[in-house]
Amino acid sequence: MDLDLKGKRALITGSGSGIGKATAKAFLQEGAEVVVHGLTQTEVDACIADLSPLGTVTGIAGDLTNPERTSSLCQFALKGGGIDILVNNVGIFSVQEFTDLTDDDWIHFFNVNVLSAVRMSRDVLPIMLKRGSGAIVNLASEAGVKPLPQMIHYSVTKTAMLGLTRGMAELTKGTEVRINSVLPGPTWTEGVEAYFDGLAKQKGEPLEDIIQYYFKIDEPTSLIQRFVQADEVARTIVTVAANKAANGAAYRVEGGIVRSIL
Repeated sequence: MDLDLKGKRALITGSGSGIGKATAKAFLQEGAEVVVHGLTQTEVDACIADLSPLGTVTGIAGDLTNPERTSSLCQFALKGGGIDILVNNVGIFSVQEFTDLTDDDWIHFFNVNVLSAVRMSRDVLPIMLKRGSGAIVNLASEAGVKPLPQMIHYSVTKTAMLGLTRGMAELTKGTEVRINSVLPGPTWTEGVEAYFDGLAKQKGEPLEDIIQYYFKIDEPTSLIQRFVQADEVARTIVTVAANKAANGAAYRVEGGIVRSIL
């Protein structure tokens, strides 16, 4: 299926690995140009080297908790040919007791998971509105609608992303600018793999048993009873970004964890 993305230019934050990198790859496979981003230039350069056989890829590093680095990323992308699609993907997670989290911990999670998207969109959205076209996709999570007790701080930031998405979408009325969110479920990325590997070593149990236990105890409502793959999320992101009738909505790709008909 041709998604009519040839010649379009997509900027994906946090795309040095995981869902972000898979999304960059999916856009390239649809004929779009891609601007990748990571925390370090080494990560960005490695991503460009991996993906460049698929198409035109450029990139720059930067800590998006720093407003100056956010502006630098936007300017880099704009000078290179503009931004037709922005994917606010960068984010962090941790498993921590609610009572152990300090104010500084909460502020850091909001700075990375929410304010990075606010900063990027604040720079990019006015340009899209002036042009009259464009798409922004914000990465939320199933945890945004089904908060996880072991990750309350993370869950709250993803709920905030849902509100941010719908609020910004209201600003696009009467234009061809579209803003949506995608809600992945537990996704097998490098970070998640490292966490579960560490947990398996700590417990002295096979990784496969730890994963089965996780879905039996922590995510029993999952209908697929496995981790979502990064490329499965990526295909959803690309499709949502390309769909000109999609605006102000939240699209789930979480394996049926959330028991809801909507």
